[in-house]
Amino acid sequence: MKKKRLPKNAKPVFKGEIFEVWQWPQKMFDGSVATFEMLKRPDTAQVIPVVGDKILVLNEQQPNQPRTFLGLAGGRLEPGETPLNAAKRELLEETGYVARDWKLRQAINPVGKMIWTVYTYIARDCLYWQPQKLDAGEKITSKLISYDEFLQLADEPNFYETELVNAMLRARYDKKEYKKFYKLLFNK
Repeated sequence: MKKKRLPKNAKPVFKGEIFEVWQWPQKMFDGSVATFEMLKRPDTAQVIPVVGDKILVLNEQQPNQPRTFLGLAGGRLEPGETPLNAAKRELLEETGYVARDWKLRQAINPVGKMIWTVYTYIARDCLYWQPQKLDAGEKITSKLISYDEFLQLADEPNFYETELVNAMLRARYDKKEYKKFYKLLFNK
C-alpha cells in the first residue's frame, strides 16, 4: 500500500485534537488556480481477536454516539507507536486479552481526501490476561461469537467496521471465499 502524501506546498490551516486541515494552491487544467485541501489524522489499528473457534466482538458506547455499536478492539496510534504495538495495546486495554499469533490482514486508506491508514490485524490464540482498562469515554462489553455470526454482522447497521463488510459479504456468498477467510482467521 502506498501512503498518501501532502503536496510539498501544502500548509496547515487548522490543528485540532484529532484532525488537521491542510491547504495548497492547485493549478487546474484550464490554467486557473484553486485552493485544494486535505485532512490528516493519526492512523488506526483494529483487531479481529480469535479465541479458540470464536471471534471476540465489542458492544461499545461512547459519549458522542447516540447509541451503542458493534465493533472490534482498536483505536488511534500514539505518536511513535507502530501499528502492531497499537493493536496489541488496544486489544489489551479494551478486552483484557493478549494474543500469541498476529497477522496483518490489510492496511487501507478508507477516505479519499484524508491521510489516514487503518491497519487491521488478526490476533489468534487470544487469552484473557487482565481486566479491561478503558478510557473515560468508553463503555465496552465483549462477547464471543461464531464465524458465521461474525459474517452476519455485515448486515448490521450499527457494525462500526465498514472497511471489513465487503470481505465478510464475499465470504458469506462465495464458498471459496468462506473457506479462505476462515483459514485466514483461524489458521486452519
